[in-house]
Amino acid sequence: MPDRSQLPPWVWPRAAYVHVPFCARHCGYCDFAVTAGQDHLIDLYVEALGEELARLDGPTPVDTIFVGGGTPTYLSAGQLDRLLGRIGRWLPLRTAGEFSIEATPESLSDEKVAVLAGRGVNRVSLGVQTFRPDLLTRLDRIHSAEHVGPALDRIRRRIDNVSLDLIFGVPGQTLADWDADLRTGLAFAPEHVSTYGLTYEKGTPLWKRRQRGLVRPVSEDDELAMYEHAIDYLAAAGFAHYEVSNFARPGRRCRHNETYWANEAYFGFGTGAARYVFGRRELNRRNTADYIRRVLAGESPSFQSEELTPEEAARETAAVQLRRSVGVDRGRFLEQTAFDFDVLTGGRIGGLVAEGLLADAGRGVCLTRRGMCLADALVTKLVWG
Repeated sequence: MPDRSQLPPWVWPRAAYVHVPFCARHCGYCDFAVTAGQDHLIDLYVEALGEELARLDGPTPVDTIFVGGGTPTYLSAGQLDRLLGRIGRWLPLRTAGEFSIEATPESLSDEKVAVLAGRGVNRVSLGVQTFRPDLLTRLDRIHSAEHVGPALDRIRRRIDNVSLDLIFGVPGQTLADWDADLRTGLAFAPEHVSTYGLTYEKGTPLWKRRQRGLVRPVSEDDELAMYEHAIDYLAAAGFAHYEVSNFARPGRRCRHNETYWANEAYFGFGTGAARYVFGRRELNRRNTADYIRRVLAGESPSFQSEELTPEEAARETAAVQLRRSVGVDRGRFLEQTAFDFDVLTGGRIGGLVAEGLLADAGRGVCLTRRGMCLADALVTKLVWG
């Protein structure tokens, strides 16, 4: 068998995502593949996940692993140990690799953290969201602000790389509330902070409440003010703004997520997981019981597969790479996609530079700060016209 590790990273994966759908509660704003109230499926799920991993062509070394959810740490310590053992068997982490897991403050115990560290996890992404009790209730979170400190103490005794997830634009949230969340979060000295504007995903309970007029979204002006305040506050604290929603101390960027933002290849396992290998994207079924049944029956858990045309793949690559502070490197883009970035974007770069939305350094093109604030609309305009 040829050594696939020598293939370019946009062809053969160096990264793997493993999805654990189980949660204590399905939060009203969440549109991920989540399973709540079906704990009897957990052991079967771990078995099925192991079976899906075993379909690799033997142990396949990777540089990054990300176990997300759901709430992976909702599993018991024993279940976590079995899960991580299966991952380690089929996805051995290369030297100096990054092994991340998502957790919630109330779901961690000393025993679970010991399992994580013992199985090689070296980065924890903690879903704090906010420290205000009323806003936590509005988001359907079950933890309290008082859970955060003890959870971080447990993690830091064994793992030294912690990211905090925070949400702004929650109904009823003010700029002062958001400032307090940032200050409280940074007092815990995280290595990484992700700040997400609340989105109303169609079909979610939060979206339905908005449709019925039961919640009033924060105004666009207030949400923009919150985002810009995060940029300023985190920069002053020594964090680099390296992607639209992500900030890191030196050397602490999320290497796994950088794979997505480069539009490079990645493996995906579990309910609802996506994979992108040899230019083909596949998506697993979102129903956990269906996923288990199919995998244990020897069937494929995938329900959707597509291979983009070269031009579609190039445009997608441009769109995700523009989310990064470094933007698009013209030479690397040409090597990865076989398309000239300027030709692909139809001569629109100059006008957006003149508007102060893009910066063109010759070798590369990136969003300005003003462009970051309009990222979604701006990227659509530049890439698709």
